[in-house]
Amino acid sequence: MVDKIVIQNLSLQYADGTESLRDINLNIPANAITVLFGPAGGGKSSLLRCLNRLNDLTEVKAVSGKILLDGENVLDPKTDVIALRRRVGMVFARPVVLPMSIRQNLIYGLELAGEKRKSWLDEAAERGLKLAALWDEVKDRLNDPAIALSGGQQQRLCLARVLANQPEVILLDEPTSGLDPISTGKVETALQELKKNYTIILVPHSVQQAARTADFAAFFLQGELVEAAEGKELFTHPKQKRTEDYVEGRFG
Repeated sequence: MVDKIVIQNLSLQYADGTESLRDINLNIPANAITVLFGPAGGGKSSLLRCLNRLNDLTEVKAVSGKILLDGENVLDPKTDVIALRRRVGMVFARPVVLPMSIRQNLIYGLELAGEKRKSWLDEAAERGLKLAALWDEVKDRLNDPAIALSGGQQQRLCLARVLANQPEVILLDEPTSGLDPISTGKVETALQELKKNYTIILVPHSVQQAARTADFAAFFLQGELVEAAEGKELFTHPKQKRTEDYVEGRFG
């Protein structure tokens, strides 16, 4: 399997002295779901935000190491961060819809980037909605306010908005933490389809979700990568005692 992202000796320290990541080495394969899991404060979200440089917007004291996306180091100061964030899109825990119509939510980023062709924008909106398994539910109400959608639909709209930009990598930070089981199932089903064409990195909201969705999994504890392996292997036969204890619910 080809690696889409290779993380080498990545360390991150925030301005308050918190060391969020310590010497992380991890390969993330293309066209698969890689799950980053572990207790709160383990560094999972910090790692996600390094991958598309969102940590640039926080109080970071020091970052070192490399993150190679198709062989290019995204931490290089010369990196075009706007272009990077189009290649590596992110969906957050709470859906943040813009105070606009469903259609405008989908094409806003493309219009900001200078795209004016209505046919192309309409095509991008439809493509994003279909990929996020939302098209059939909203195709007749694209001019309705996005805020009128249910929580689960809003979260899939946020995913569709990322997909409309045609990224290569999708980052998801606990995207179903506020959703009911049916909406969660729809998001998870969509991700299984999406991995055929995208590289997906997911911070799940539970160990159970991690085990359900992971092709590959990495267990983080207090800024350290404890263990990484294929999902079915890591959740059934972990090699590290700390991983086993967490998976079996002895702490966390």
